[in-house]
Amino acid sequence: MERGKRKVLVGQVVSDKMDKTVVVEVTRTFRHPLYQHVIHRRSKFMAHDEGNVAKAGDLVEIMETRPLSRRKRWRVVKVISERGISG
Repeated sequence: MERGKRKVLVGQVVSDKMDKTVVVEVTRTFRHPLYQHVIHRRSKFMAHDEGNVAKAGDLVEIMETRPLSRRKRWRVVKVISERGISG
């Protein structure tokens, strides 16, 4: 039996202060339908990171999954690139 297609997003880790959880900011870009300006919208997702491998500033790929807690419905699939941010 085939499962449904799960959404996959790419974003930057903005917080890794929790245990086994990271906050990932996903930016999407689109053109305004009337004014044709390029608009940037961003969303933050809490994602499950089992091995605590993702650090702040890393670019990660997250995938939709079953609810793991009240706000966690995503999990980190892989770290695409590592780059630390100061602060």
